[in-house]
Amino acid sequence: MKKVCVVGVSGKLGQYMVQHALNRGYEVVGVCREKSVPKLDAFKQRITIIPGPTNDAQIIERAVTGCDGVLTVLVPWGANHYSSGTAQAVLDHAQPGARLIFSCGWHITLDGKDVYPRSLKVQEMVGRWIGRLTRVIDLDDQVEACNRIFASDARWTVVRGSDLEEGESQGLPVWSRHVGDPILASNMTRRIDYALFMVAALENDALIHEAPAIVGCLTPSALAHADKSDISA
Repeated sequence: MKKVCVVGVSGKLGQYMVQHALNRGYEVVGVCREKSVPKLDAFKQRITIIPGPTNDAQIIERAVTGCDGVLTVLVPWGANHYSSGTAQAVLDHAQPGARLIFSCGWHITLDGKDVYPRSLKVQEMVGRWIGRLTRVIDLDDQVEACNRIFASDARWTVVRGSDLEEGESQGLPVWSRHVGDPILASNMTRRIDYALFMVAALENDALIHEAPAIVGCLTPSALAHADKSDISA
């Protein structure tokens, strides 16, 4: 792995991914909206920044050219198919054989076997109601984006994040295939470690065509059940 693209680079998760990638010696290209470019001033001498909407196929084609891996933050913004447009652009234009790592929340399911706590169901219901009312977010489009990824033959991984908090790194999160598994019960991950998992997945072929749901490695549920799990990152 020599060169990676971070799609949605200006957000907190994107910036953490840039730092982890640089720490591993990768050349980094980042894509974000033009108005968000100043957020990346700390990296401007160390990465290539391509401004533009992440669902713009021409922007993505330019950004992913020559990249061995693509790290994509799937955000459910707006009512213009932003998530699915971003995912499709990456799927269409990434280099053949590139590792494609996408981020989303626990509400996404690969095989329909996830068992969601009531609190998460309520959050999702409220999110959909707010989205329909304000047209600011579109969770259904994020579902559509992931369904397109799941149907692809590309070398993809969809990393499903728990609730997030800030703080110093605790190490690589643990994961399981299904929300509802006891190891995930704490439902909390440091954002910096979510980014670490994303970057580490670039070179973990065991995660190809998986949708790992993650949780912080030092959370109570992870500590209580890690030795009982046959899943490791």
